[in-house]
Amino acid sequence: MDNKYAFKVTAAGRVNIIGEHIDYCGGKVFPAALSLKNTVYVRPNGTDKINIEWTTLPDKATLDINDLEKGKALKYGNYQAMSALMWGKAGHKVIGCDMLHDCTVPFGSGLSSSAAIEVSTIAALATVAGESFEPRDVALIAQKAERALGVNCGIMDQYASACGKAGYAMLLDCSDVTCEYVPIRTGDYSIVIINCNKPHNLVESKYNERRAETEKALEILKTKLDIECLAQVGERDFELYEHLLEGKIHDRAKHVVSECARVARAEAAMNAGDMRLLGRLLNESHASLRNLFEVTGKELDALAAAAQSHPDCAGSRMTGAGFGGCTISLVKRGAVEDFKKYVCEKYTRATGYNAVCYDAEIADGITVEKL
Repeated sequence: MDNKYAFKVTAAGRVNIIGEHIDYCGGKVFPAALSLKNTVYVRPNGTDKINIEWTTLPDKATLDINDLEKGKALKYGNYQAMSALMWGKAGHKVIGCDMLHDCTVPFGSGLSSSAAIEVSTIAALATVAGESFEPRDVALIAQKAERALGVNCGIMDQYASACGKAGYAMLLDCSDVTCEYVPIRTGDYSIVIINCNKPHNLVESKYNERRAETEKALEILKTKLDIECLAQVGERDFELYEHLLEGKIHDRAKHVVSECARVARAEAAMNAGDMRLLGRLLNESHASLRNLFEVTGKELDALAAAAQSHPDCAGSRMTGAGFGGCTISLVKRGAVEDFKKYVCEKYTRATGYNAVCYDAEIADGITVEKL
């Protein structure tokens, strides 16, 4: 690597412990930032161009800071282009620079590689222009960049990527973007992340369709309840009015209401160090995502089933938007290696795919280092 870069800026991938597909419904989610990250080496270049290279790709891209919209069409560089565009539109200075991107968050894994790229790009642009920034503001602008590329996402991924803290999960209220840090107390258990290795693409998946379905449910329930978002519907109120919802619209709403309740119970379980309860909640979450929200697919179902059948696993669920990606499992510390071997063998027999296990720590979000 050329050692003449001025700064090294990172942003984290994330794992969501529980609280899936409720961030865009105004719910509370429970993610943590990972040591898998996107690193940007950056230096000013005195031009009106942003030159981008990658450690993992032979491609190069050049963005014109006066016409960043054009970068939306790029196969590689589109996330950086929209991040720069939205940062500039928010009133910040965008200067010409050279960037080298090094991403250890696996693409299509459901661990938010796109959020890590957006957040680190914005933080790098601010840093190289000599501008201070608030991680929360970076997250909100990174969300706009992702939406500009066609994914009508909630705030969870970008917030976790920007604002993560080593050793803590984030109880993030997506309705007002406020966060409470909860120490990760897993006692005798480890968090194990396994990728089913079936790539997904959110723009082409049913993500936006699910969001539209939850919005339809909200519209109907608003006729009976004084609510601003679906996450405000309690389990009792839902029982009173669920008859108004039909078919898939009912199922999507039922998942959101029950998942919001599970997040509250998961926070209590984490604070109490009750990993058996947290594990049961993970299992319930996966079942709801499979049966009611229909975002798992046979690979994730096979992976979660294999994990759940191991005697030293307290619970396992898909994490992320689904349609491929990863599971998160709670496993007795002494049994982790046996668990990985057992799950991977069972999964391969069931699907023909080879799963991949990640060794990742719970880490900080944005970091900036002067080189």
